[in-house]
This record gives sequence, structure tokens and C-alpha cells, in this order.
Amino acid sequence: MLNALQVFTTVVVGVMVGVEFSVAFVMNPIFNALPEDSAQRARSHGGRMLGAVMPVWYITSLLLVVAWAATAWHSSGTGLVVAAGGFLLLSVIMSVLLLVPINNRNKTWTPENRPADWKEQMNRWNRYHYARVAVIIAAFALLAAALA
Repeated sequence: MLNALQVFTTVVVGVMVGVEFSVAFVMNPIFNALPEDSAQRARSHGGRMLGAVMPVWYITSLLLVVAWAATAWHSSGTGLVVAAGGFLLLSVIMSVLLLVPINNRNKTWTPENRPADWKEQMNRWNRYHYARVAVIIAAFALLAAALA
């Protein structure tokens, strides 16, 4: 049963990392290449869509890691799992404090009502997102190492 929890947790976190990596290095560059109004509309729509799913995914990932650590507390590799949990907790804190406020504004923007500094706000969101992607990649790597 523990092995199933470990594999399931690693897959859930790994897929989350893949989605966030894709947003950072595939989707946003595609959006940025679109004509101005299209780029803003695409990011707004993406913010609404992923903004509904990702909070559940982040919290579920963290809870799965906590369950893994608690279940395997005296096993080898638990320190790696706890460290991964710390990184996932950091990613949730980063999301709530840095990314969600920008995303909440962005998802309501249209070409008619967006602020003059919308591109600067998107660039700030991108920088925070790159840092968050690095944090969750570290968490995933620790979980993968803990499986060994």
C-alpha cells in the first residue's frame, strides 16, 4: 500500500510539474507571439481555467506528500519526502502571496478594461512563475530520489 501511495504521489506531482513547466516555457511564449489583444485574452482565459484547477492540485500534492511522510516516517528516504513537502508548501505560499493576486486581476481583464501596465504585471507573474516552477521541480526530484 505504501508503494502505491509513493508512486501515485510522485506521478501527481510530476504531472503538475509538467503542466506548470508547459505554461512557463510553451504556452506563455506562444501567447506572447500572438497579436496584442489575442495574447492578453489567451492569458486571461488561461488564468480562469488553470486558476480553478491548480489550487486543488497543489494542495492535493502537498497532502499526498504529508501522507507519504507520515506513513513512512521511520523508513529511509523520509527526509527527502519531508524536504519535498517543504518545497511544495513554499510553492503554495508563493502562489497565494505572489501569483494569485496578479492572476485574479488578469482573469478579469479585457482589451477594453486592462490597465496600462498589464504587460509589466504579466512579466512579474512570469518571473514568479519561473521561480515556482524551479521549486516544484526540486520537490519532484526529491520525491523521485526517495523512491530509490
